[in-house]
Amino acid sequence: MSDARAVPDVVDLATARALIATLHDELTKVQHENASLRHQLDVLCQRMFGKKSERVDPRQLQLALEQLANEPGPVSEPVEMDSGETPVRGHQRRRPTGRRPLPPHLPRHRIELDVADADKQCACGHAKTRIGESVSEKLEYQPASFVVIETVRAKYACPVCHDGVVEAPAPPQAVEKSLAGEGLLAHVVVSKYVDHLPLYRLEGIFAREGIDLARTTLCGWVADVATALTPIGDQLRREITAATYLQTDDTSVTVLGDHGGSFKGRLWTYLDPLGQQVVFDATATHERDGPAQILADFRGALQADAYAGYDGLYQSGRVREIGCWAHARRRFVEAFMTDPQAALMVARIQQLYQVERAATDLSVEARRLLRQEQSLPLLGEIDTVRLDLARAVLPKSPLGEAVRYLTNQWTVLQRFVEDGRLAIDNNRAENQLRVVAVGRKNWLFAGSLEGARRAALLYSIVQSCKLVDVPPFAYLKDVLVRLATHPQRLIGQLTPKAWAETVGRQAAAQPSPILSRSQLAGSARSLQYVVCRTLTGCRSSQKGLTTRPRTEWDSNPTHRPAS
Repeated sequence: MSDARAVPDVVDLATARALIATLHDELTKVQHENASLRHQLDVLCQRMFGKKSERVDPRQLQLALEQLANEPGPVSEPVEMDSGETPVRGHQRRRPTGRRPLPPHLPRHRIELDVADADKQCACGHAKTRIGESVSEKLEYQPASFVVIETVRAKYACPVCHDGVVEAPAPPQAVEKSLAGEGLLAHVVVSKYVDHLPLYRLEGIFAREGIDLARTTLCGWVADVATALTPIGDQLRREITAATYLQTDDTSVTVLGDHGGSFKGRLWTYLDPLGQQVVFDATATHERDGPAQILADFRGALQADAYAGYDGLYQSGRVREIGCWAHARRRFVEAFMTDPQAALMVARIQQLYQVERAATDLSVEARRLLRQEQSLPLLGEIDTVRLDLARAVLPKSPLGEAVRYLTNQWTVLQRFVEDGRLAIDNNRAENQLRVVAVGRKNWLFAGSLEGARRAALLYSIVQSCKLVDVPPFAYLKDVLVRLATHPQRLIGQLTPKAWAETVGRQAAAQPSPILSRSQLAGSARSLQYVVCRTLTGCRSSQKGLTTRPRTEWDSNPTHRPAS
């Protein structure tokens, strides 16, 4: 028995025509739905199994352009959709081949091999003299090691009346009564939030060294570090909201609920591309309350996608919306999989990015003038193509949705040409979220919403370090020592940017001996440290540092401080 629908009897020509029209409409609808589902499947497969970079093959783009009636001309350069960069087809200096020399700053352990005494005698009866040597180098690795630091606090009492016992005061600590030193705390934070290492793996690594540290202990240390760094995180927020130009984006993260189950939380990033600082924030939902709270005092230009949660900020009049061409371009790249007409827009957007590459090293005013001269005419051409496509394509097709997005954002997408400080897209904010995307594949979820907020704080710190080329480990270790005695009114001196401008670069670049807390914090209290040294000793040009005589630690390279 056939499950096909019965075809009604056609008794006259009018009935036949009506039936044909109905079947034609249904067929057209099914074809559109099929095309939409195929496009969604292609996009999903591309995101899961294809290349992450949204690059259009130049030959494919050229072929599509040649098939269109209103051909704008061949495109001979590849279109880089992710960063706007394209390889330069010109002479490129060939990289030197062979083994590269080892870095000169690494300590050398010299091992001399001499010939046998019998071979030092010549056949003529004379002794051979040393005329030179052959030196070969190989790179060795010494695993990181733990060092127990004993802080001895002397006690004094009167031998006669046995009264008035005094004891040396305990040194200040950022995390009071903690078993971990500042270096270990910094290592745990960097391992998780920079190297994306879950704490259970770190627990196993420590166990191989014979150190039994439970995962709950490591979690407690991370929470303690986040609590200690909270004043710096608050200062970063104040400095970010005081800027005049920000880029923002967000991504999802799984958060475990308090009463079982999980939910999709959000991690937001707010980047100051001019001030080289970034702040992360965690919220339980994707509602507008998160951005509204962070940017309550912000006045200036905000570059983001078309998320409706920012509309309240734009309507307030104190925040000016700046569009993102990367989001607009991405939709046309996806539509290009099924409709070659998208090549018209892809090629012209690529020309906008070519202007941006030419303006990379220009001053703010020179960049603005170049955009006025070259980008404005291109925007006129893009507007013409946009209007033509809007009349020609179906509204619900992939290309139609790309055109609708471009139309809705058209006014704010043109504003970057008015100010040389503004970027053409907010890709830099998206790049800040990559560290979350990579880490999310390893630690999988946040244990609670409070844990997600701690992660946002620590991401703010380590990512701000990267923006100013400061090693996060060196920064965290130094700042955790300083926090205990640093005045709160001067907390702005401890942000990664301010730290880099003072002692950061010099302290991070030199494998100097470990300084006492009193030296780092400016306190008069003394603290004894186990000083790890290299074979060659240490000389420091910094004021107040002296060379320590060699000790038994000098012969053990496993105790050298990390650079």
